[in-house]
Formats: sequence, structure tokens, C-alpha cells
Amino acid sequence: MAVKIENKTFDGYRDLFGTEYVALTDCTFDGEEALKECGVVEAKGCTFDSPFPVWHGRVVTLDNCTFTQKSRDALWYSQNINIIFSKLNAPRAVRECTNIVMRDLDISSLEFGWEAKGVRLTDSKAAGEYFMMRAKNLAVRRLDFKGKGCFRYIKDAIIMDSTFVTDSALWHSEDVTLENCVLVGEKLGWYSKNLAFKNCTIIGSKPLCYCKNLKLTDCVMQDTDMAFERSEVYAVLRGKIDSILNPTKGVIKAPEVGKIIRDDPYAKCKVLVDPNLLRGYRND
Repeated sequence: MAVKIENKTFDGYRDLFGTEYVALTDCTFDGEEALKECGVVEAKGCTFDSPFPVWHGRVVTLDNCTFTQKSRDALWYSQNINIIFSKLNAPRAVRECTNIVMRDLDISSLEFGWEAKGVRLTDSKAAGEYFMMRAKNLAVRRLDFKGKGCFRYIKDAIIMDSTFVTDSALWHSEDVTLENCVLVGEKLGWYSKNLAFKNCTIIGSKPLCYCKNLKLTDCVMQDTDMAFERSEVYAVLRGKIDSILNPTKGVIKAPEVGKIIRDDPYAKCKVLVDPNLLRGYRND
């Protein structure tokens, strides 16, 4: 049976350590490691204001909770996590966790979601640096992200209907698909493998270089120059691209190309300019 606790402040050390089943409502945590090694944790309307609050939880459910900047290293090594309508301002939150469902979140966290596995994130906004580094098996929808270097080294992901304002995103990513997304920032997707974009808008300098099996379908590349350097790329673009630099293999089709630079003997990719690609496009 669950231990039910309401309207209480915990300011000691490991106050609820090892509790098998605890249900918390409108509680405040000021002491360290309060919920470490717990079995089932249910928290509603709670505030976490101290380090290391939830580690090694077996089932963790959070509803309308707040993790402040003081609650650093929150939610580590836990599994079967469900978080809704919450604010996560804790640095290094949700690290090395498994089976995570997150919805309607306001995230402002450095190094959020590192090495997480089985992530479902929807209808949220996030800010920080190196968001979801080395995460695997992700499904992301309607995410508004601002920061630096998001989604680096991720594997097996689909990202839809989202907007990123970030530099150096998706580096070393593998088996990732983005649909109906807007990506703003320099040096997108370097060193990726099996990275695919569908109906996306890409804005920024030097995108998608050193990639293997890169695919773009019905995408717009706005204010992009020196794209695709040493990449294997198969692309159908629906707008002008400013310049293309030494792609090594594949085919690029675009209605207009400002400049094609070929000063590398290995730059064998075909570039086909076809104004008809603009006809009937959804953004015309």
C-alpha cells in the first residue's frame, strides 16, 4: 500500500530513501537525495529544490511538479517515467533513464536527457546545451528548442512538427528522420549517418557536411551556403540553395543553385538544376 503524504516539507538527508511506494501531493523537498532507491514514486504539485532528488526509481510519475536549478542531477538511473505539465529547470536532469514519456513540459536544463533510452516527448519547449546527447529510441513531436548542440550522437529517432534554433545540432546522429521541422543554425548534422529530412526548412551556413546516406525530400534550404561538403547526399529541394561545396556522391536536385564549388577530385555528386521543382509546391 502506498504511503500518502500531503503538504509536507522534507529538509533532511534521504528522508524517503528506499520507500517502496510513496504518493506525494503538494510537498516541498529541500534536503538531498530524498527519493533515492524508491520503488514507485507518484508526485503531484511538488517542488524539488535540492540536489539528487530522484535516483534509481522503478516507476516515477510526476504531474505539475517543479524542479529548480538547485535540484541538479535530478532523475538519474530511473525507469518507467511519466512527466506531464511540469517545469524542469534542474541541470543534468533525466540522465541514463529508460522508458520515459514526457508531455507539456517547460525545460530549461543544461545537459538534459543524456544517454536516455525510449523517449517520447510531445508538446513541450526546451532550452539548454547538448540536449538529449547520446539518447536512443526517440519519438519527438511539437518541440520548440533553443540552445546549443541538441540531439548529438542520438540513434533511432523520429522528430516531427518541431522547431530548433541551435548551432551544431544532430552531429554524429544515426538513423534519424525529421518531418515538417524548421531548423535554424549553423553546421547542422555533421558526420551523421542515415539522416533524413522530409518537408523541412533548413536555415544557416555550412549544413549537412561529412554525412553518409543523407536524404532530403521536398525541403527548403534558406540562406544556406557551403552545404553538403564531402557528403553522400540524395536530395530534392524546393527552393534556391546559395552554394554547394564538394559533395562526394549521390544526386542533388534543386530549382536554383547560386554556386557549385568543385575543387575536390572526389566531389562526384550530380547536381541537377530544374526550375520545374517549384511548380505545385505547397509553399508557392
